[in-house]
Amino acid sequence: MADPIRVMVVDDSAVVRQVVTELLSRAPGIEVVGAAADPLFALDRMNKAWPDVITLDVEMPRMDGITFLKKIMAERPTPVVVCSTLTGKGSETAMQALAAGAVSIITKPTLGLKSFLHDAADDLVAAVRGAARANLRALGRSGALSAARPLAAAAEPAAGAMAETTDRLIAIGTSTGGTQALEAVLGRLPRTTPGIVVVQHMPEKFTALFAQRLDQLCAVEVLEAADGQRVLPGRVLIAPGGRHMAVRRSGAHYIVDVRDGPPVNRHKPSVDVLFRSVARAAGRNALGVIMTGMGDDGARGLKEMRDAGARTVAQDEASCVVFGMPKEAIRLDAAERILPLERIPEALVGGGRP
Repeated sequence: MADPIRVMVVDDSAVVRQVVTELLSRAPGIEVVGAAADPLFALDRMNKAWPDVITLDVEMPRMDGITFLKKIMAERPTPVVVCSTLTGKGSETAMQALAAGAVSIITKPTLGLKSFLHDAADDLVAAVRGAARANLRALGRSGALSAARPLAAAAEPAAGAMAETTDRLIAIGTSTGGTQALEAVLGRLPRTTPGIVVVQHMPEKFTALFAQRLDQLCAVEVLEAADGQRVLPGRVLIAPGGRHMAVRRSGAHYIVDVRDGPPVNRHKPSVDVLFRSVARAAGRNALGVIMTGMGDDGARGLKEMRDAGARTVAQDEASCVVFGMPKEAIRLDAAERILPLERIPEALVGGGRP
């Protein structure tokens, strides 16, 4: 029998510490080795028995969660699941947490916390199990890649050229570890890149800030998608948290439909919803890319894209933080090519061709 996943719970709320400890302790294969009200108490406990995964609040006394996260990742990298209230300023703080190396985020509300944690027990357990499998070395490489210069474009577009054609389309799906991977990929794309649509599994109210951050870092324009928005060369549309995004053809153009609906593969937005719509709307004019993430969302949709004639790419295991979604896509023979993260930008610029 495999050793249990050892978890340290760090949160200044006694209710959160109690409920999270109870929920995780009930899950097979998980052992809570300690709970602490702030990072300094946690460090004392962790130095005696270092955990496999840390669940971490952001706003705490004596040392905030971001500072603690950076300290851990610099000195002894350990998978961290941030449990944060994503409202107002807190959303920006959570974005900083992902940039600093957090594997995933569980959104917790300001009211009804205890009942919410019970309702979200499955998500919390899944996040901890996914974090325990995270490849932190790949996470570090993603950060280094994001600082690389954009790939050279063949030529800059003439004035107004970006609105002339959307014949080619790129669809990207990712989850755990995807925030860093997307920064690494999109940060290297020139403004001549075909229009891109992205599903990154994220909580509601979080994707707008994520898009803003990427927009500041990238040569391409990055936006949170709005219903009816056009897909244009040099533009990246990211599905809003809590909404599905699909693509449809409108004459010579591609348009995104952003809508509510039940979760698909336990996710909203779902990569499968996006990929299946791209298979129907764009067929062989599309390129599909599935990257790091836990579970199998997007694998079947990527297979539909390949069957429709699209080029398809899966990120390789060595460069994934979690090799779940790409692994399932490869198993289904949905991926035409399997590439390390550092080679995905050139595949996007080249249309996916070898």
